[in-house]
Amino acid sequence: MRVSPLPLLAACCLSAFSLPGRAQTTPALQITLTLEDYATLPQTGKVDGTGQIMGLLARVNFMRDEPGVARNRIFVNDLNGPLYILDKQTRQFTTYLNFNGSDGAPGLFRRLPLKSGFANGFICFTFDPDYAHNGRFYTIHLEDPEADGAAEPDITHFPGIKAAWRTTPLIPTPGRKFRDAILLEWTDTDTANTTFEGTARELMRVQMNGQVHPMGDLVFNPTARPGDPDWRVLYIACGDGGAGELKDPVMRANPQSLDNLVGKILRIVPDLSAHKPTSTVSENGQYRVPKDNPFAAKPGARPEIWAYGIRNPARLVWDDSHLLASVIGLYTWETVIEIRKGANYGYSLREGNQTLSADNKNGDLPADDRIPVRLRASDPATGTEDLVKPTYPLLQYPHLAGGGDAISSGYPYRGKSLPALNGKYLLADLSTGNIWWVDYKKMLAADVSKPQTTVPLNPVKVRWTRPGSTSPEVYGNMYPITELVYHQRGGTAKNLPGFAKVPNGGRSDIHLWSDSNGDLYITSKSDGMIRKVVGATSE
Repeated sequence: MRVSPLPLLAACCLSAFSLPGRAQTTPALQITLTLEDYATLPQTGKVDGTGQIMGLLARVNFMRDEPGVARNRIFVNDLNGPLYILDKQTRQFTTYLNFNGSDGAPGLFRRLPLKSGFANGFICFTFDPDYAHNGRFYTIHLEDPEADGAAEPDITHFPGIKAAWRTTPLIPTPGRKFRDAILLEWTDTDTANTTFEGTARELMRVQMNGQVHPMGDLVFNPTARPGDPDWRVLYIACGDGGAGELKDPVMRANPQSLDNLVGKILRIVPDLSAHKPTSTVSENGQYRVPKDNPFAAKPGARPEIWAYGIRNPARLVWDDSHLLASVIGLYTWETVIEIRKGANYGYSLREGNQTLSADNKNGDLPADDRIPVRLRASDPATGTEDLVKPTYPLLQYPHLAGGGDAISSGYPYRGKSLPALNGKYLLADLSTGNIWWVDYKKMLAADVSKPQTTVPLNPVKVRWTRPGSTSPEVYGNMYPITELVYHQRGGTAKNLPGFAKVPNGGRSDIHLWSDSNGDLYITSKSDGMIRKVVGATSE
């Protein structure tokens, strides 16, 4: 079947995105979220709006509830280096760690890149499911291998760190060496205070071909319990480093090739003492690899790979048995996919539900919609006789007015205080600040073997009271809200800073986050704010 949905989308009203065969027959509910300013992050960027990165006031990237304890604390990271503890009662931030040791800053890593690349610096973190007992958590940061200074951390300003750790051998990726993505394991021996005291070790160091699409997220399966095969097994979203859109045929093939880790979802056991009967020690000796990973026994393939053919899986979310990824696209489609064992999501031969050619143009799907399994990126002739059909998105939206440039994050609503959101999955766009809802059951029911069955999106409005006012106003998206507060906090750029095409300049740069109670928050880098969803209506 041949699918060419872009002309249809361009011609129709974009109040609800849909594909052929999935048009909505009845008007969708209008959902309006009520927002409350929850916390203001310390400013780490420039107010003059210069540069695509540093003009953002505070590059808040992830929020995580501290698990297993009743301390009412949220951990929050800023791409510019800090890892904060946010007290839920006082709404005040305390710096727990600081990764920024570049250009003489007093942080840990002298090679931390901050001046270019949308996703750079201190990327993300997550807690071990048994954190309440073992104090362990995991972080990802980037390093510039050509920058001045040693790769080893500088712990001078961190007396609680017992000793510096050694770097691990670089896991190679075919093509140029531009960034290193580093996964660290931290063990805090006193989790009751607000400073780190303990040890750290490096688990892996992966070569990235560019300054974008890094190793971007870490998650554990929250449904796994002690004794389960997935208990304390870590899933890692590793972007392609921008390789899949390059003209170089070797680097372009990296997301499809099984000899490297980029453009993949990885699955490892961080704890060397765990799952010994069902896993093997990694090549660098720092973690274990489950034997039931789909390519663990395939000669020439990296055994850590769980799924592949993905451009930039910037966010992972577990919900029951479903592992969902928000994948930032190239020029045409932003997608949400369900991660399945051994699945190939098509990139860089597919984008969304269309083909992607070597000149980065989209086209119709071929009659025989199968892709050869590729073992080595450096040798196009080296592969297998196996052919695999791509796994297609659950939903997608285009780079058109009403859509956006880069998918943010999405969550099914699991709270109790907002009944209007029951059964809804909410997602957002980074640059435009657009938010949508979809029917979650219908989304999960989409047949990912059939590219035309993605679920339609419905726009969400937001209600917010600007500082100094007593009357709430309703907005079509988050962009005007973040722009207003960006200027109130001293931002001097005419519009929002950063690069974007669909809003024609500037990025609202928002993300959604759901806490352990299912409550929803919206963060924004442009104005350095965290807002909580305190109300929701449908009509």
